[in-house]
Amino acid sequence: MYLPSGPLSMDGAQWHLLKHTLTNDNPNSLGANLQIKLTRQLKLDKDKQHRSFSWKLLRTLKSIFHATQYQGDTALTTPPFFKNARRGAERTWGEETASAQPMVINWPGLTDMEQSELNHTLSTTNNWILLTHPLGAKNKSQPPLKESRMIARAEGKCSRHKGWWREGKDELATHSMTTEIWISTRGQISEATRIALQEALEEDDKKDTPSFGKEDLEEIHRSGREAGLLGIYNFPGSVYATDGSNDKGVMGAGFFKLNEHRGGCCQLGRGEEGNSSNRAELGAAC
Repeated sequence: MYLPSGPLSMDGAQWHLLKHTLTNDNPNSLGANLQIKLTRQLKLDKDKQHRSFSWKLLRTLKSIFHATQYQGDTALTTPPFFKNARRGAERTWGEETASAQPMVINWPGLTDMEQSELNHTLSTTNNWILLTHPLGAKNKSQPPLKESRMIARAEGKCSRHKGWWREGKDELATHSMTTEIWISTRGQISEATRIALQEALEEDDKKDTPSFGKEDLEEIHRSGREAGLLGIYNFPGSVYATDGSNDKGVMGAGFFKLNEHRGGCCQLGRGEEGNSSNRAELGAAC
């Protein structure tokens, strides 16, 4: 797509989502709207303190208070499993609501003004959860606001690389930064939940988890991927994906069954019997 700043290349699934969410008010404003989002995103990408957190982590945080709203980032990087997305008082997508919604907040992804627009809501509600880097000097913790308490802190691979939105890359990184999770001083979570969040921050996965949820926006987002454009997600039969390998004479393969949303891997065959991965892939599918 050509914008006033020049041609824009980005992940097809996110583009498919933006065509739906950014044209609800005025279909003719898509280009101008997208230019604003792009300018803001490029500025965030240059900010060493800003990160796009992994969707696996954000989905975990969403489940704590059943959040329906996401604050922070731009439309180019906001995950599709939030019904509403905002930056302070500015709506990115979703419906305007009179009452405050449970939310997940990427605090460094907001400007000082946008943070101040949230302060009243955060100080009077207890159904929000906030991600940030340490705000104190020398990597020390400092509450983002008076009515908050920290429940987890770690340095793990819980963020995507800068510029991931251009090609939809899902590799994860630490960015050599510590991540903290804060909730309201009136918020209540179990010790098991707190431990789960701590473990989520400490994870060392190389890649993010694909989005296969059933929210309306997730289905729109997914339909913009190659498989979605080919109609695979709507195929009435069984769809398998397999990939084989030969590692030091050990044959194996992984598989994923789409309609059951499950997968696995197995060892099948020996290298001396042949180096073709076809046998292992077919065996894994069976």
